[in-house]
Amino acid sequence: MRPAILSDIVYQLRIGKAWILLFMLLVSGLVLPAGAVDIDARAKAFDRYFHQLMVGKSIPGGAYVIVDGNRVVAMGTYGVRVRGKAGKVNRDTVFRLASVSKTFAASMATMLEHEKRFKWSDKVVNYIPDLSFKTPALSRKLQVEHLLSHSSGLTPNAYDDYLESNKPLSKILPKFANIDPRCTPGKCYGYQNVLFSLIEDVIYEATGVSFARQLKQRIFIPLNMQNASVGWESFMASGNRAAPHVQTGKGWRPVKVEKEYYFAAPAAGVNASISDMAQWLKAQMGYYPKVLSPEVIEDMTTERVATQRHMRHRIWRDYLSHAGYGLGWRLYTIGDDRIIYHGGWVAGFRAAVAYSEKEKIGIAILMNAESRVISDLTANFVIDITGKGSLVTAKSGGDR
Repeated sequence: MRPAILSDIVYQLRIGKAWILLFMLLVSGLVLPAGAVDIDARAKAFDRYFHQLMVGKSIPGGAYVIVDGNRVVAMGTYGVRVRGKAGKVNRDTVFRLASVSKTFAASMATMLEHEKRFKWSDKVVNYIPDLSFKTPALSRKLQVEHLLSHSSGLTPNAYDDYLESNKPLSKILPKFANIDPRCTPGKCYGYQNVLFSLIEDVIYEATGVSFARQLKQRIFIPLNMQNASVGWESFMASGNRAAPHVQTGKGWRPVKVEKEYYFAAPAAGVNASISDMAQWLKAQMGYYPKVLSPEVIEDMTTERVATQRHMRHRIWRDYLSHAGYGLGWRLYTIGDDRIIYHGGWVAGFRAAVAYSEKEKIGIAILMNAESRVISDLTANFVIDITGKGSLVTAKSGGDR
């Protein structure tokens, strides 16, 4: 501490006003409350680590943002939109969010449910009569809530291979008549993309407004997410978009943007820039209550089903005491905190978003390459801000 400040403290103590100076020091950042996170220092360390790994793994391009409450602490970009070309990634470069799209779909649906446009307990067949399992009685037990919490009971990623073959949902839906859930809907976890995306039909039937239009009017515009959009056409229309890259024997190679998971828009069809994701983090942490009310956030982050297998992930197993899924969000308990998290992975792109429920500190990372380094970056940041240590190697895949 500087001598001038020390002499000020002595003087203030003499006149009985030390608490005034303490307040000034707290505000100025010279003194932190006990147990507080020095997020500015951690952000600087993360920036160094981010660039180290991006360079070390020769990632074509990426971006990150760190948010503390309603303040953007740091926003960093790296590399180019397309390997071999000059256009650099900037704060407005649009990436595919892949399964981070689920956080948007769940938020929109929860807003509408709280407006009583439908109920979580509504039967899905009331909105999508063509949906049927091998045992018809099980079809009638599937509720809207089960779609967004991955608790339909089906084998994980049912019929994702059809999505990856660019088949629309209308061609995939009849396939469910050939299978039954492994357990009664609502009783066990099984990650889904096709079923999750049926919330699009529920929203349209309940409101008469398309999912994409709902997101634009109710979320993107109010939150000033200027680059966000839904769908392949919107992504391709952006002049400042990142190209997808896949790993080859000669390094990262740009590939064309596939439509595949865009057919499942609520599950994987949202596009956004890192500046957009800063706004999304603030909203999820409660700083835009007119868009996402505290009640909506609480509902989304209330656990619907345990996800015990995530306790065994090598990248998390030394830190988690519990893992579950709410509505469109993973819920990881670390010490006395919960991390609200989701990752995404689709052809040529990776994305991650996470925030501390206790500290109200969050991070989003976007990459135009299928690199697992994003898992390392996200986990390191989370473990750091929760005070549980640090990780040094990527050991986990991601959501699709």
